[in-house]
Parts: sequence; C-alpha cells; structure tokens
Amino acid sequence: MIPVTSTHWRKAAASSGNGNNCVEVGISSTSVGIRDTKNRHGGTLTVGHATFGALLTAIKNDRLH
Repeated sequence: MIPVTSTHWRKAAASSGNGNNCVEVGISSTSVGIRDTKNRHGGTLTVGHATFGALLTAIKNDRLH
C-alpha cells in the first residue's frame, strides 16, 4: 500500500467540482495507488507502473467491456 502521507494524490481535472465523486491516483517510485474520493480511508488498490499504464491504454482504446 502507498502511504497517503508520502504520496501526492491527483484526480482528473474534468471531475466534479465538489471533489467527492471521482477516483484519485497516487504515484510512488514503485507503484500506483487508486482510491475512491467518497471513502479515502476505505482502501487503496495498488498496482505496478506497467499495470497502470496497461489499464490507461485499455481505457483510451475502449477495450474494457
């Protein structure tokens, strides 16, 4: 798990203005954390950089059905 205190969490610029209805990502030197802004302390999905890159590529190419 990525420690929240040592990670800068980011969300999409296009997400809602209140900031509580989106997903945030936090990138460390070894992994990427993904969490829900509605429950930031509810858990973090942690994946490697290559896996996160593959996920983004699949999303961009509309390969998730």
